[in-house]
This record gives sequence, structure tokens and C-alpha cells, in this order.
Amino acid sequence: MCFSEQMLALREQNGLTQEQAAKEIGIAYRSYRRYEAGEREPGVTALIKIADYYGVTIDYLVGRTDRRE
Repeated sequence: MCFSEQMLALREQNGLTQEQAAKEIGIAYRSYRRYEAGEREPGVTALIKIADYYGVTIDYLVGRTDRRE
């Protein structure tokens, strides 16, 4: 899976809307929506926040591994 697909899958697994996820992670809703749509990729700070929030590694989040931890 690519990054945007991982974001969508993780959000849906947690039963969140894009707006809820963005608020919980601490990033702008508009940015979150663009990341999930594949229109934009996050910087390092946002990437770390997203991975930490969902409890996965950055490698998992960006599709480099199937291992979440």
C-alpha cells in the first residue's frame, strides 16, 4: 500500500472521520484530507505525529513494510 492508502485504512480501522483524525493528531484538516487523497505528502514532523497517533512505524505508514511495530 502507498502512504495515502495506509492513512485511509488506519483512519477507517479507528472509526474516525478525516476531521476527527486531523484534530486528534494536531494537524490541519485540509492537510490531512490532501495527504489521504494523495495530493500531498507530509513533512517529517507531520509524518511522525501521524505514525505516533496510529501507533505504527513510519516505514509501515509509507508502505515500506507490513510490520506495524
